[in-house]
Amino acid sequence: MLPKNEWLILLAPLISYGMARLMLPNLLKLIAEAGFVRPNFRGDCIPLGAGLLFFLSVLLPAGLLIFSFPAYRTAGFLYLFVFSTMTLLGLVDDIFGSRADSGLKGHLKKMLRGQLTTGGLKLAAGGVMSLVAAAAVSQEWQSILTNTLVLALSINAINLLDLRPGRAGKGFLLGGLLLCLGGWPSFHLIWLVVAAAALLAYLPTDLRAGAMMGDTGSNALGATIGLTAVLVLPASVKTGYLIFLICFHLLTEKYSLTKIIEKNKMLNYLDRLGRS
Repeated sequence: MLPKNEWLILLAPLISYGMARLMLPNLLKLIAEAGFVRPNFRGDCIPLGAGLLFFLSVLLPAGLLIFSFPAYRTAGFLYLFVFSTMTLLGLVDDIFGSRADSGLKGHLKKMLRGQLTTGGLKLAAGGVMSLVAAAAVSQEWQSILTNTLVLALSINAINLLDLRPGRAGKGFLLGGLLLCLGGWPSFHLIWLVVAAAALLAYLPTDLRAGAMMGDTGSNALGATIGLTAVLVLPASVKTGYLIFLICFHLLTEKYSLTKIIEKNKMLNYLDRLGRS
């Protein structure tokens, strides 16, 4: 028998998964009826912004955990702050954004010329959010800088993966598995597990190209990866992860990630796995 309240650790992911399963059909119907559909990579018009489901699904279980475990209340509210901020910024980008300029370099060039894009808005606001979250975790400026970059670049890394059905979700699950191995048995892993449960309920729809999570979902998932890394990884491992993120971004600015995946048999197999 589990000690008092600890049964919620097992129940919270189940609540998240169940709520996502229940809400998904109606949410996709609402999006389609509102005409918020966009062509995917094959040219099929499907609902966009379905990643809103993740926020709606994690809100209740995260709230239950926050109020049941007072020692982790600050981290829980921080998780909801980061998750909801990036959901909102991603939704704005999905609704009002243009794909004329993409990548960090493209948005930065526009901003330097005094032109605001939704991507630039997300970059600026997401950067401030990352700084605030990092300052809430540590008071040392070196740690604040590292944590800010880890959080901000993790958000964009999952976003960069969201070009084919299921790719961003698989990237999140792989990153989450590695974080669980590196951060076990930290309680802070529960926030990632709750988000992963909602994703698992949605992922089959994404794999069959029935909907797109959009930046609404990929940014929230990236924020979860980033904040979890900030909270659970030792300083040395976190520095290594930051170096990986920087190299990943430099690579994707110069080369097409999709072409890199297609040319590698193992990566291509994993990328297509489960896709209809």
